[in-house]
This record gives sequence, C-alpha cells and structure tokens, in this order.
Amino acid sequence: MSVAESKTEIFNVAPGGEGGGQSRGSYERYVQPFLAELVGSALFIFVGCAAVISDPGTTGSLQPALAHGLALSAAVAAFGEISGGHFNPAVSVCAYLLGGMELALLAPYVLAQMIGGMIGAGLAKGVFPEQLFNQTGGAAFKLSDTATLGSVTVAEIIMTLSLTMVISLGAINGRTRSHLAPFCIGLTVAANILAGGSVSGACMNPARAFGPAVAAGHWTHHWVYWVGPLAGALLTVSLVRLLMGDKKTRLVFK
Repeated sequence: MSVAESKTEIFNVAPGGEGGGQSRGSYERYVQPFLAELVGSALFIFVGCAAVISDPGTTGSLQPALAHGLALSAAVAAFGEISGGHFNPAVSVCAYLLGGMELALLAPYVLAQMIGGMIGAGLAKGVFPEQLFNQTGGAAFKLSDTATLGSVTVAEIIMTLSLTMVISLGAINGRTRSHLAPFCIGLTVAANILAGGSVSGACMNPARAFGPAVAAGHWTHHWVYWVGPLAGALLTVSLVRLLMGDKKTRLVFK
C-alpha cells in the first residue's frame, strides 16, 4: 500500500473512490482541492456569520453553535473526499504536520480558506441590512468586557486543541479514524461555542476571524485569533506525535 493510499479517507487530499493520488491528474491533485477549500470555506463562514448577524444576542450562543456545527459537519462530509474538508488554517497546519497532506498544498489551502472567508463574510454583509450588520459588528470577533487578552488566548488554545484532537484522532490517525468524523467535528465546534463563546467567541479558525474582520474593518486584537488556534493545533501535533498516535504517526515508544 502506498503512502497516498494509506492516508485517511476524510482528511485525504485524494478522492477516496479513485485509487489514491498516483492515478490522478494535476487538476484533481491541486486545483480541485483548492477550489473545494475556497467554496467550502465561503459557505461555512457565510452560515456562521449569518447566524450571528441574524440573532444579535437573542439566544445567546445557541444559534451560532448549532449553525457553525451543522454547517461544518455538512461541509466536511460534502468536500472531504476532494480536499479533506479543512476550511481552517489551523487544521491544515495540523494535518500537514501529522502526515495528512502534501507540503505543496499547505499554502494554497490557507490562501483558499482566507479568500473563502472574505467571500463568506462579504456575502453576509450583502444579505443583511446595514444597520443589523453594524449592530453585530459583522460577526467579527471581539473581546468581551470581562475577558483579558490572556484568558481569551488560553481559551482559544484549549478549544482549538479540542477540535484538532478530534480531527487528528477521528480522521487522520489510522487506528482511531472513523466514518463519524464529520459529525464529531461539527459537534465539537458546537460544544466549544456553547462552552467558550462568552469568553473569546470560540473562533478556533483564523479564516473565520479574518473574513469578518475584512468585511467589518475590525482588527482590534485580531492577532489573538491566529496565535490561539495555531498554538492549539501545535499542541495537538505534539500530543499525537509523542503519545496518542498509532505506530505510523507516533515518533517515540514504537
């Protein structure tokens, strides 16, 4: 079995039903995954932004949690066999470091996710009335009045660690991966938003932060939503590579 064939079905850049990466042309190896990440990110982030804008605090974190979780589950299930269904730079970094994707795809994936984030947030801005968009800050992430930079950063690290650990063990690690991975990933996002939405907004995704920041022109403490998720993803890589991964993934205790 080749390296390409042995990778995960959900987070594999090779379509699962076409015999692995060696039999595919350049379009299916590079262009199609880029487009899938762009379109999937745009749709996911549009739904997330729309959920926040259409419900300015009425249901607390419930509506955003359900919308983000359900939209992500559907997007991963739909696009997973084309691109792996990352839609998140932190997830792509984690997947690459765990052997779940090619280095040549990492930068294009992140670029596609950022462009998709801008498209999704821009569509949300165009759909909703300007007054409502401004009232909700365009669904951009902002620190709450009671939160500190430290608490927000730590919250983002922990929640992204939770998300990327579910992704790593549910979709990348050979011994533990499951066909229920899309559902588990969406459920984790929903749970994290319910748990930590009042602290940091529960971003876990730099592309989800970047798109609305561009649309709303809000950049205050934007760096937190890059540092926290990427640090959480790197912690996951360390834990899986050193302790939790199977023999193929684990670097020690073979």
